[in-house]
Amino acid sequence: QAAYPAAHCELNFDTPLQLLIATILSAQCTDQRVNLVTAGLFKRYRRAQDFAAADLPALEQAVKTTGFFRNKAKNIQACCRALVARFDGEVPRTMDELTALAGVGRKTANVVLGNAFHINVGIVVDTHVTRLANRLGLTQQSDAVKIEQELMPLVPREQWTLFSHWLI
Repeated sequence: QAAYPAAHCELNFDTPLQLLIATILSAQCTDQRVNLVTAGLFKRYRRAQDFAAADLPALEQAVKTTGFFRNKAKNIQACCRALVARFDGEVPRTMDELTALAGVGRKTANVVLGNAFHINVGIVVDTHVTRLANRLGLTQQSDAVKIEQELMPLVPREQWTLFSHWLI
């Protein structure tokens, strides 16, 4: 932390919902591209209810440049419909509740929990963390969940959210 005191989430967001959507869009896409897309997206769709009721082809077009846009739009809409139905449109604060949502795995849940709610449940393991953790000899695993489990004892819990930012 002392070496990189300004490390932070590169995705632009004002609310937990915005971070959840941005993180879903970030799969196989740069944070810079996601930020370009979400700048307009979050003006048009402000609440989970808005995404849930969105015209799917219009949502697909809005997120098209992030790649895999049909699947991402479908997951965002399904995720937001579940948020509306089960959580009154609010983003839940537990790993189990988050990972039960469409398009949300441990990586996305860790990003949201750590950056939106300041809850350190685990370490965000993306392709960069995987590559660097292996290169640094911190793990020999290739599975993100196994890498996360091996890294957690090596990093103080209060630093789990920022750990991936330091590596990148």
